[in-house]
Amino acid sequence: MFNISAKSSELTKRLEQFMAEHIYPNEPSHAQQLSEAVNRFVPLPLTETLKAEARKQGLWNLFVPEEHKEYSLHGGLSFSDYAPLAELMGRVLWSAEVFNCSAPDTGNMEVFMNFATPEQKAQWLEPLLAGEIRSSYAMTEPQVASSDATNIEMDIRRDGGSWVLNGHKWFITGAMNERTKIFIVMGKTDAKNADRHKQQSQVLVPTDTPGITLVRPLTTLGYDDAPVGHAEVIFENVRVPLENMLLGEGRGFEIAQSRLAPGRMHHCMRLIGSAQRSLELACARVNSRSTFGKPLSKHQSVREDIARCFSEIEMARLLVLKTCFSIDTHGVMQSVDMIAATKTTIPLLVQNVIDRCMQMHGAGGLSADYFMAEAFNYARWCRQADGPDQVHQMALGKMVINRYTAAE
Repeated sequence: MFNISAKSSELTKRLEQFMAEHIYPNEPSHAQQLSEAVNRFVPLPLTETLKAEARKQGLWNLFVPEEHKEYSLHGGLSFSDYAPLAELMGRVLWSAEVFNCSAPDTGNMEVFMNFATPEQKAQWLEPLLAGEIRSSYAMTEPQVASSDATNIEMDIRRDGGSWVLNGHKWFITGAMNERTKIFIVMGKTDAKNADRHKQQSQVLVPTDTPGITLVRPLTTLGYDDAPVGHAEVIFENVRVPLENMLLGEGRGFEIAQSRLAPGRMHHCMRLIGSAQRSLELACARVNSRSTFGKPLSKHQSVREDIARCFSEIEMARLLVLKTCFSIDTHGVMQSVDMIAATKTTIPLLVQNVIDRCMQMHGAGGLSADYFMAEAFNYARWCRQADGPDQVHQMALGKMVINRYTAAE
């Protein structure tokens, strides 16, 4: 079932070599450049150098799906073929940007591929594919429970030849980044529509449009995720042309569903890499430290935790691959049950794996001396991102109950 193509295997080997030669050795330099930056949300010189090298080596836009192969150097990859590549990138959290495969840009580029007009693609998709600009997806709002996307209150109304936007957004990934030039904004154009799923629309808003205020960068468990970051943003009488509408009025919920499903899978793929690296570090750690007269690796409780981590990572990887196989074989909409199961299982499972590995590192595991604390933060916020686990579990539970009681 899980046969990886020759193309994916070859790219995986090349990516492993690139990581070994250019990413792992530069982790200290990346941290130093970020700590010394006057503005933490500007592109780092190291990242720009590595991006040029990755592009030269053809390790670029690896996320592009097969149905949009015209945008890929490799003819596009299936979900199953991309999974091992994303897992490798997840071993160093900032590395995905080096290959132009980082969130939220990958999801936004797929939105443009699927729904944008030729003019919109020329203006925004092409520079995104080239890595010249970045983008944000503005959906979540502080004043409503955004886990129910129909609650979104951003007001988008027509005024002459313009759409006028008024609203308050937060946790907008990438909004703080100096290179971010375009927002994809979700709001309501028809709040009184009887169909709650047709009240929303999505509009393209250049970041230099008057009326946009970046209120502040936000943190998750103390991490600001610079230089990408997450921001609180206010839109006050922001005007954009009517042609900046994506797909059409009332199609916003449809776009959101299409965009978020692949993004959930990409996060889960990367989280497998974070967990795998944490396990490898933990094994090295327990073999190098001794307590009570013997190496940590010979303590029963340590061995049990290592065994549990190994087993859970293998289960997680298999779940991701099975879901990828379903998407590749049947499509996204026919795989929503597996996507929901993956989204609600992997971040929590990985969070627990990393937590055990942090514990084996003692106080150092909580520090920035190792990557695990930041990876733990990544796993934790993934339980909220793209819809909190409880919403997906509620929907999945309903599907499963209906499936097994349909014949009654």
